[in-house]
Amino acid sequence: MTAELPYRIVATDLDGTLLRSDRTFSARTLRTLAAVRAGGARHVVVTGRPVYGTRRLLTQLDYRGLAICGQGAQVYDFDADRLLLTRTLDREVARALVQAISRETGTLALAAVAAEGFLATADFDRRPGADWRLVTEADLWAGPVEKILIRHPGHDDEALVAVAQRICGPALTVAHAGARLVELLPAGISKATGLVYAARRWGLTAADTIAFGDMPNDIPMLDWAGYGVAMANGHRSLRERADETTLTNDEDGVAVVLERLLATGSAPARNEQT
Repeated sequence: MTAELPYRIVATDLDGTLLRSDRTFSARTLRTLAAVRAGGARHVVVTGRPVYGTRRLLTQLDYRGLAICGQGAQVYDFDADRLLLTRTLDREVARALVQAISRETGTLALAAVAAEGFLATADFDRRPGADWRLVTEADLWAGPVEKILIRHPGHDDEALVAVAQRICGPALTVAHAGARLVELLPAGISKATGLVYAARRWGLTAADTIAFGDMPNDIPMLDWAGYGVAMANGHRSLRERADETTLTNDEDGVAVVLERLLATGSAPARNEQT
């Protein structure tokens, strides 16, 4: 790895992309990201995780600068330890739309990401996380909410996404972020909007950016970036849109592509059919 990376921004999702299945970063990934930074490029994490969850994970990395969290709703500055940008849901609008969805699907199991942590109704998961706070549905809406997660046992993810998108229209963003992770976000928010905000602060553009992801919520980011890479373990809809599909997250798929680009120093041609 001797040449300079042909991109100034390396944007990576975390779960299913940079992280292995055991929620760790491989030694190969760490070495490759260090080489990327040494060559003058910026590594930017772009994740659906909230800031507090992202901070815990990135203690494994020598991470600096900005991270895009909450599917693009938050931009967090690690160096200054502060939020530069944050968007929360209009709770009245979101609650009305959740009720409209449930009238069609049947009662939904709900969770929310809020400033005080992860809130969930008792039926959201049979094995609640140790740091979850179990609440009633009414309590879920009691304070500011960054995003709402919805589940229904009678609908798979794609079916639930389709219903939610039809009912929410432009009023909310519907994101499919992982297995059983259908999320409702502020209107107009995506991983691309957060990444655009960061790139503009640095005076950089889409052409300066390579992006990696694995789920449909990564599509706006890969579409915006100068070059988009899907993981082999990723969702079919993302793989069909990407410029390239690399190996899985457990096979260091991100590092494989970055090592190749560091060795050649040339940008690959974008797939104009995506």
